[in-house]
Amino acid sequence: MKAHHIVLLIALATSAAPAAVFAADATAMLDVHHAGCVLCGPIVKRTLAEVKGVKSVAVSQPDAMADVTATVIYDPAVTRVATLIEAVSDRGYPAAVKQTQPEKAR
Repeated sequence: MKAHHIVLLIALATSAAPAAVFAADATAMLDVHHAGCVLCGPIVKRTLAEVKGVKSVAVSQPDAMADVTATVIYDPAVTRVATLIEAVSDRGYPAAVKQTQPEKAR
């Protein structure tokens, strides 16, 4: 009967552990250069959205000839800002961090 109690305790501990861990999302704003065409904004948005760990992407472009600002909400346990920059840079749009915001609990 003692073994039964140990198995029960292990089962309870492992099922409760995921509920005790709350991941947090972070937000990064990127200045994306050489993105001054009408098609560039959607390409940047799709590229960032395809990065594992990205939750959402919003792009803004004051006019069709301006560079893009991308606001990315991501899981820092899965990806990093450097990975976001690398993804768009590999597509021909060099990027730099404009601003980051601290992680927020979900």
